[in-house]
Amino acid sequence: MPLVLSPLVKWTLAVLGGAAFLHWVVTEVRRINAELDRVRTTPYPEPLAREALPTLRRDPRTGEYRLI
Repeated sequence: MPLVLSPLVKWTLAVLGGAAFLHWVVTEVRRINAELDRVRTTPYPEPLAREALPTLRRDPRTGEYRLI
């Protein structure tokens, strides 16, 4: 037996569903923007001294890369 709904009920359900979706989108956009603002205001760490980092060099005998 098919469920028969009047057009007014269908439109009301559609509007309520659209409003709920719109509310979810707005809260997600606000949450993401707040997170981005928090990251933007975080000070940058000091740059790393590249000389202190280990480097990979190719071993001429085996062809493998090793830390030097």
